[in-house]
Amino acid sequence: MFANSRSVTSNQTGIHSDLDRVVRRHLQSPWRAPIADHDAQAFARLQQWRQAQGAERALILDSGCGTGRSSLLLARQQPEALVVGVDQSAVRLERASKRFQLPDNLLLLRADCAGLWRLIAGEGWQLQRHQILYPNPWPKSAHLKRRWHGHPVWPTMLSLGGELEMRSNWLLYLQEVRDALAISDIRAELSQLPMQSEPLTDFEEKYQASGQVNWRLTASL
Repeated sequence: MFANSRSVTSNQTGIHSDLDRVVRRHLQSPWRAPIADHDAQAFARLQQWRQAQGAERALILDSGCGTGRSSLLLARQQPEALVVGVDQSAVRLERASKRFQLPDNLLLLRADCAGLWRLIAGEGWQLQRHQILYPNPWPKSAHLKRRWHGHPVWPTMLSLGGELEMRSNWLLYLQEVRDALAISDIRAELSQLPMQSEPLTDFEEKYQASGQVNWRLTASL
């Protein structure tokens, strides 16, 4: 285990001053950017898989799943549900298929989360659970709109419903998510993860080994 992960550093010391304005603008103005072909193809694969596995089964989404470790844990914990791990990196997903024996109720899908969320929402699908573990924090103040809560896809993500769980080793990120949820009339809980808790991802394991505190946000959408 390599315990050399650096803590997040940022020129932003508090909640971004533009957060309220950005979130409200996205809530009022639907995002109409074109859907990429590769996202449409990934969604078609998801539709076929879900139909074959049983469309009546609960659907769980693990967005930004990386090497699929967290998705595999979910699939084992929820054998009656269908679990979809999504990541835009083919390399990471290929590593997952070599590293793990994947159960039948788990699909690892290469796609951009923003595009896939829009396609899922367009079909009116509702999630039982949605987890986004250790998203890219985009720590520079100028990058607020690249964070999920500052991105135009934010209202679409909320519309998917379910129990949301997000994790980060940068507390400010989740504090902003909590505030963005409050602006969206959704209450969230934020807590510190115990240092000895079972890591769900390789990132979390590395952060723990580096002595960093990890944080957890939960909300019912």
